[in-house]
Amino acid sequence: MRLLIVDDEVIIRTGLASVIAWHELGIELLHPAASAEEAWSRLSEERPHILMTDIRMNGRSGLELAEAALDLLPELEVIILSGYDDFSYAQQAIRNGVTDYLLKTSKPEEIIKTVLQAKSRITERWAAKSQEGKQLRENRERLFASWVIEGNTESGVCPAFLEFDTDQADIFSSMREESCRERSISRQVVLIQASGWNRASDALLRFAVQNMLEDVLPDAVAQVEKQHIVCILPYAAALDRSGYRLEDGINRVEQWLKCSLRAAAGEPVQKSVELHHSYQTALAAYRYRGLTNAKVWRYEQISDRQGGKTVLTQEEETVLGRLLMDNDPVTLTVWTRELVISLIAESDVTPGSYTACLHSALIAGHRWFARTLQAIGREQPARLKPWTPEPDKDAAALGDELFHHLYDLMHTYHSRLGQGQAAHVQKAIGYIESSLTQDISLQQVAGQIHLHPGHLSELFKKEMGVTFGDFVTDMRIRRAMDMLAVSPAKVSEIAAVSGYDDVKYFSRLFKKHTGKTPSEYREQALVFKSSGS
Repeated sequence: MRLLIVDDEVIIRTGLASVIAWHELGIELLHPAASAEEAWSRLSEERPHILMTDIRMNGRSGLELAEAALDLLPELEVIILSGYDDFSYAQQAIRNGVTDYLLKTSKPEEIIKTVLQAKSRITERWAAKSQEGKQLRENRERLFASWVIEGNTESGVCPAFLEFDTDQADIFSSMREESCRERSISRQVVLIQASGWNRASDALLRFAVQNMLEDVLPDAVAQVEKQHIVCILPYAAALDRSGYRLEDGINRVEQWLKCSLRAAAGEPVQKSVELHHSYQTALAAYRYRGLTNAKVWRYEQISDRQGGKTVLTQEEETVLGRLLMDNDPVTLTVWTRELVISLIAESDVTPGSYTACLHSALIAGHRWFARTLQAIGREQPARLKPWTPEPDKDAAALGDELFHHLYDLMHTYHSRLGQGQAAHVQKAIGYIESSLTQDISLQQVAGQIHLHPGHLSELFKKEMGVTFGDFVTDMRIRRAMDMLAVSPAKVSEIAAVSGYDDVKYFSRLFKKHTGKTPSEYREQALVFKSSGS
């Protein structure tokens, strides 16, 4: 807080400047002025908060200075000094807006008290203004959120700073009707993502972008909402002719703030009551930020998408099972990355279909885990970490999460297997479980676990009590039994999933092992299920 002392007597002004430790009172003492004229010439630049001036001086008087200074700085606190104990001066000073009156003979503690009272009044005004400004900002943010984001428009009374409804016919009455349509201005909501500063400064960056957007984009109204900035912008029907380019504004903000911005634009609307609709479409477009490389994209570009692939194919599930059995994190990383890339590349992909397919991959991993443990006679852990992808999350981040969950499954499985001969057989069984839909040979499985086929055959007979071939057949028949009991798929389809292309051969083999045909087994399973319920 700044104080300016004005007195034409050098001993007075230097005494007041030196006898009191102003800085300890939180006061910045400006260089004292020797006349009203000098003080006046410095006021506009130095802008003191408190003026302490003598009444009687050569040239203009202190009262004249006070009157002029208060016109320039209405919130200035003025303290009059006088060598005369004359009440008439005090009366005139009070009429001129002076807040305090001191005699030059006043003791230092009286001067300090008077200055601190002036300082207190200024501080109170600042606090009131700050609180008022805070309340105005909070009220504006509340109204923005209610009208635009939440869509509370039942009252029909739009906040003034969001109102834009105009009669375009009146504005362009002098133009041809076709020209009016080309020039008509509506509004659209744009959601902007900001990045490029360190994570600790993310919130600060968003507020900086909000302020700058309102500077560089004409008539923009912006507000920070959670992790993005919501901006309402004028929208011209012919952007290429209007000169109003969202991309240009974003580029300028990026250059000034040294950051990176991406924007999703909603549908343009003609009335302020429709801003919530524009926001909803902008939010729908914003969810595609991980599925597009564009800096700016619009709702119209994604609104017709029907959704891409949502589940892994049987072949892909088999490949995943083999990867998990190989216990190779690098190969699993490549597989996950390629899945993400292929899904994003689909022309019809949506956030919903993308996350559904990732979830399908994790379910396939859990299915492999459960079946493989069952095949080797191990109990499944009581609790495995669940995962449901969040549609609003970045696509790349979701891909990373999928990898980590699949890696946890792989690590959990292999950490449960011991060493030695039994472990070799268990690994072989796990590989068989992952490959039942394809041809499986002893040589192929032995190569996967790095054993000689003859040695693996001997280990299998010793540990499992059956030959390798009989064990594979038994696993395939058990899978078919499980599917027949719960799936409405055709017998031929179940035969194929179980590793048999010839449905007749499958049926004969199934009856040999179970005493029933696949159809008979299914009917019996359905009867048992209905009687049990």
